[in-house]
Amino acid sequence: MSRLILFNKPYGVLPQFTDTGTAGSPRPTLSDYVDVPGVYPAGRLDMDSEGLMLLTDDGRLQARISDPKYKMPKTYLVQVEGEVTEEALAALRKGVRLKDGVTLPAEAERIAEPQIWPRNPPVRFRKTVPDCWVKLTINEGRNRQVRRMTAAVGFPTLRLVRWSVGDWAVEGLGQSGWREGRDLAGIRACLWWGWSDGIFRNGRICNYGG
Repeated sequence: MSRLILFNKPYGVLPQFTDTGTAGSPRPTLSDYVDVPGVYPAGRLDMDSEGLMLLTDDGRLQARISDPKYKMPKTYLVQVEGEVTEEALAALRKGVRLKDGVTLPAEAERIAEPQIWPRNPPVRFRKTVPDCWVKLTINEGRNRQVRRMTAAVGFPTLRLVRWSVGDWAVEGLGQSGWREGRDLAGIRACLWWGWSDGIFRNGRICNYGG
């Protein structure tokens, strides 16, 4: 039977099960937290980012989640340097120009500081430089895209937490915690019926839980 794991990846953990032996090895990997044989990441999350990673042993499901052509929506909570302006948010919503092209329109709004787990190590605090939080939803999967987007509008990212992928969310999971997704057969059905010509219909999968 196929499995789906929702994992709250801590800061500083490699988004893979083994360390390839580069400088700084051995570094923390997924295998230090998830002792489930045969599952692999469906998409990536940078070592210096936190939050939701999806792991599965179902190759077709993995492809549907991770392949950029399917435009799976991903929501991030982003702590940025400075007081973000409405002009910057409007630019993110419209799409910003990066070295690899203009981004697709995103959902962007300023939010209050979220009540989430502390980061270890904490973000460096400077009394003279304010910061704030932005909730950003994108439908692409470019390398370090969120960080590049906020930098492009003048507000560098200090902390990046992936909150959800589709309807899967990290809510309720403590730092480094994981749980099994429920009703995988239903999840797969929702995924397959929810796509049309490579576009994620209505921007959602289904309210399938997990």
